[in-house]
Amino acid sequence: MKAHFDMLAGYNRWANRRLYDAAAELPNADYRADHGAFFKSVHGTLNHLLVGDRIWMRRFTGEGEAPDRLDAILFEEFAPLREARASEDERIIAFVAGLDEEKLAGTFRYRRVTSPEEYEQALAPALAHVFNHQTHHRGQVHALLTAITGDAPPLDLLLFQREMGTGGMLQVA
Repeated sequence: MKAHFDMLAGYNRWANRRLYDAAAELPNADYRADHGAFFKSVHGTLNHLLVGDRIWMRRFTGEGEAPDRLDAILFEEFAPLREARASEDERIIAFVAGLDEEKLAGTFRYRRVTSPEEYEQALAPALAHVFNHQTHHRGQVHALLTAITGDAPPLDLLLFQREMGTGGMLQVA
């Protein structure tokens, strides 16, 4: 299980870098326009991804800033948002690197942003949720980029595994 989460943390950083590289090429009007996604724009969705990660990392570690709204715009400008994303990706990698099988099998307690109830959650499934959440909203940004420009970078996990030499694949011929 540990190796799987290490891979997902690395993939998360790799995919975010590719997505941000593509988003950096957008004209500001296209980047900020409401294109009908759940968080409206590329800008809104990229901010939400960071919001979600900060909330979950605060829950996991007890440290860091955690927004009180899922639609919070943490950064109005792209450059500081990109810098914060890169920092958060490194924070996620370091957190996962510090886990072992015993910690992954453990639980933690937290409160949701939208309600005061306290929850106890198994760590491994919650961590899987974090990586799935990233993939879900990166997919939305990918669709927006495709609609806006006709092109978006491939974000397939298998491509990451091939590039990194992970995933147990052997190249034939």
